[in-house]
Amino acid sequence: MLKRECSINRNTNETKIQLKINLDGDGKSNIKTGIGFFDHMLDLMAFHSGIDLEVIAHGDLDVCDHHTVEDVGIILGQAFKEALGEKVGIKRYGSFFIPMDETLSQVSLDISGRSFLVFEGDFKRDSIGNFSTEMVKEFLRAFAFNAGITLHARVIYGENDHHKVEAIFKALGRALKEAKEIETGRIPSTKGIL
Repeated sequence: MLKRECSINRNTNETKIQLKINLDGDGKSNIKTGIGFFDHMLDLMAFHSGIDLEVIAHGDLDVCDHHTVEDVGIILGQAFKEALGEKVGIKRYGSFFIPMDETLSQVSLDISGRSFLVFEGDFKRDSIGNFSTEMVKEFLRAFAFNAGITLHARVIYGENDHHKVEAIFKALGRALKEAKEIETGRIPSTKGIL
């Protein structure tokens, strides 16, 4: 079986990021971005997707968390797309609801080659630790547009912002796990290409 792995670096004036991904791993992760809550969310996403993920990021956190979170989304999307290769045999679609205490979130996605994001979710807090809640949408957009994924994510209801964000990242992991799974020997499109 073809190994679905990728190692990629991104170096800008704002961030320096090293990332390794194995789509057929065990959900092991080694995440160090300098943003504790974001590290926790990426750990959860990796675990629930069954993707081995290593991210070492050094960003301009003295400015804010925006560049680091967005650039991790960009490089993760690029690595995911490259690791998928020709997408032969994948299920393509994934959808998952995650309840977390009072919160219910859903992520549905299509590894279509067409990048799009629909996000519905409101947060009461500006930040959780040193992670800005507005960066949830920015991360998802950067990931989806660089991975070539149509991604719909929503917080259906909930009160606690920590629970809302965590449920989204867990649901993303579960939806990715479903969509990347190999089930046939053909491209999952009547067009013959994704």
